[in-house]
Amino acid sequence: MRIKIFQLLVLTILLGGSSCSSIYMPNVPATPMFREQGEVHVAVHSNIKGNLSANAGVAVGKHIAVIANGSYIDRGGEQSNSLFEQRLVEGGIGYFTKIGKEKRQVLEIYGGYGVGRSSEVNRRASTTGMEPVETLEMNFDKIFLQLNYSSTRKNKLNLFGKKRALNYGTAIRVSRVGMRDFFVNKVATAVEEALFIEPLFYTRMELNKGFQLQYTNGFNFNVLDNTYLKAGNAVFTLGVTYNFGGKRK
Repeated sequence: MRIKIFQLLVLTILLGGSSCSSIYMPNVPATPMFREQGEVHVAVHSNIKGNLSANAGVAVGKHIAVIANGSYIDRGGEQSNSLFEQRLVEGGIGYFTKIGKEKRQVLEIYGGYGVGRSSEVNRRASTTGMEPVETLEMNFDKIFLQLNYSSTRKNKLNLFGKKRALNYGTAIRVSRVGMRDFFVNKVATAVEEALFIEPLFYTRMELNKGFQLQYTNGFNFNVLDNTYLKAGNAVFTLGVTYNFGGKRK
């Protein structure tokens, strides 16, 4: 319950402070929460703002796993003042283990690398329609270190005539994101580098064996002071996860 209350507090803070814009949007990281060797994890997350993320992972050893993430964002319409698009792919390798007296908690640590491309077009209304005022484009790469923790509620939730498992989890990533090249109005501009701290919280409810519905909320903040590559974008998504394989009960 403490985790749930903390999530609500964070959500309130984010809703009050998510108006800042950035040319980088954090994706939904992989949180497979592996318990056994041979497990496979797949997930898809999305929201109404055009943020689509997909995750996959395999527990290749007794405590070793590999993960992969991809995201695509296409935000804004014909009459929008701002258009934003981002593509990102990343992969990593890490360690997982069950912890606690009853082994209901899972701890994972991953490190990885990713590449992506972002573009933003700021526009204003004119007599001929929306015209560009400033166009930003960048190619970037990232190195991340990620810590995942989840706990399964001991007592299942009785919902829709069936007892369903409920999980709460946290993922904290430290990501070094650096521009490989950067253009403002098609003119090459000095590149920037950021060090993001990206806390994320999620709640999962069992739909069927292996399938879970996941609500995710998170944000990021930057240790470094930048003009364009900065923090301010929050992540709120709804998704479905599926774990199979291994010695599942």
